[in-house]
Amino acid sequence: MATVDVAGARVAYRVDGEGPTMVLVHGTGADAVTNWEHLVGQFAERWTVVRPDYSGSGQTRDGDGALTLPMLAEQVRAAANAGGKAPFDLVGYSLGACIAAYIAAEHPEQVRSVVLLAGLAGGGDSRLKLQFELWRDLIRTDRRALARMVLLTGFSPDFLAGWSQRQVDETLEMIMATNWWEGMLRQVELDLTLDMSPYVGRITAPTLVIGCTHDHMVPPSHARALAAAVPGARYAEMPTGHLAPLERPDEFVGLVKEFLASR
Repeated sequence: MATVDVAGARVAYRVDGEGPTMVLVHGTGADAVTNWEHLVGQFAERWTVVRPDYSGSGQTRDGDGALTLPMLAEQVRAAANAGGKAPFDLVGYSLGACIAAYIAAEHPEQVRSVVLLAGLAGGGDSRLKLQFELWRDLIRTDRRALARMVLLTGFSPDFLAGWSQRQVDETLEMIMATNWWEGMLRQVELDLTLDMSPYVGRITAPTLVIGCTHDHMVPPSHARALAAAVPGARYAEMPTGHLAPLERPDEFVGLVKEFLASR
């Protein structure tokens, strides 16, 4: 992994492939590997793929203070410029979609196109507030219960029902062993404060917004609201839970490639 220093943080990032730059921005509690490793080969055939770990995730290290959207956006932008070159295609997932939208609004000259998957329109509605407060409490008191909740609400019911008990147990153990819980806690605190309304209406790059029909973490109403707010945005919906890149990876890659090819 390479690193770039940004305002006291040592931001880690990975680079694969050759071609125009694509930046993949992970979600809350994940990193460049857990969200994107199984997909990067399909994108690296055509793009230089840059995958940053922003603060609270992966190999990035900082002072462990409160996170802000501008802070994380600067980390992602710095990694994108260090590992690739502008203008770049931005693909953001969940909290990463919010970061991507912020970069597109604040730095339009650097962004060729935007894909926002399962993004939050804002973290303050009563349901999301209840969820993220519960996540915060479980990180502090019962992390195994949160791991179970992530599986239960992250995948669509039919998809998860098709797993064997061994798959469930092994995945829970993987989450327990690899998750950086203190970093996730900081990201959850940020999720609670998000409001994307000042930014999404200022995005000028071609934009694809993808919602997930069976998303119980960030209901598709958020993605639909983002699509309605971004001028000229396209909207697509996948029949998955929030963990769409894991549930239907080929369909997600196909949507991204089709959109970028049609610009």
